[in-house]
Amino acid sequence: MARKKKKKTLAFKNAVAGYLFVAPFILGFVLFMVIPLGQSLRMAFSNVTVDSAAGGFQMTWAGIKNFYNAFRVDPDFPPYLINEMLKMLTNVPATLIFSFFIALLLNQNFKGRGAVRAIFFLPVILSSGVIVGLEKNNALLQGMQEVLEHTTNDTSVTGVLESILVTSESGPMTSMFYYVFDIINKVYDIAIASGIQIIIFLSGLQTVSPSMFEAAKIEGCTAWESFWKITLPMVSSMILVNIVYTVIDFFLKTDNQVMEKISKEIVQMKYGFSSAMAWIYFLCVIVALGIVSLIISKRVYYYE
Repeated sequence: MARKKKKKTLAFKNAVAGYLFVAPFILGFVLFMVIPLGQSLRMAFSNVTVDSAAGGFQMTWAGIKNFYNAFRVDPDFPPYLINEMLKMLTNVPATLIFSFFIALLLNQNFKGRGAVRAIFFLPVILSSGVIVGLEKNNALLQGMQEVLEHTTNDTSVTGVLESILVTSESGPMTSMFYYVFDIINKVYDIAIASGIQIIIFLSGLQTVSPSMFEAAKIEGCTAWESFWKITLPMVSSMILVNIVYTVIDFFLKTDNQVMEKISKEIVQMKYGFSSAMAWIYFLCVIVALGIVSLIISKRVYYYE
């Protein structure tokens, strides 16, 4: 008697479909990333010279010399690294709060909702080259910036208000004012970096059943209470995903000081030294992600 085949469960089928979707990425990572990562790690512990005769690099073992030079000899790398870590602590929460607020607005029913969603996602498409070119290579914008700098001493959005509040207050509130003003002055950069997060939050909000809000409303729950008791717990898993994405996206921006420092050392053909700095930067990112994920994952609510 032939054995009956065990029926595949829905969870198993969904898992297979998920692995099929990520298989191209995994295959590409193994083929095109694992070998360069290994070479980069080897360079970080070596003195690297270009051997034109052999048509490649010549590496001699140097131990932790490059890592020592990065922390104790180079005067720029440690302060750049600390500065970027501190900027991450301010920019990531601001990006998440802004993207979550916009996702809540875009989840409402109103005319032209599709067009508004496209407008908020448009910077993600354009930032691949167009906006970057406009910002860095546009003579008109550079000329306007120079004129503003010569005509006024403070060109920030909150310059006047900042000068009043900061000079009139002292203590813990002063640091809070500086943080708020800094976020307001960076609202353009935050909006540019929030496109993907808005889409992720929006997809999470759309999975929340309207019947839950209807039942809460019947029980006398206000909109504010529904937000804290229903909306936020239901999208908490998306918050964790967005935190991981935002942290990685922030650290990989080519205009931050650490990335510019590493690129500069590569141009000067200091491959071993630049590889050591890159691996230090990579480990800092991994540690930051691990700490944030450990803290946030305890608050994540998963539901079937």
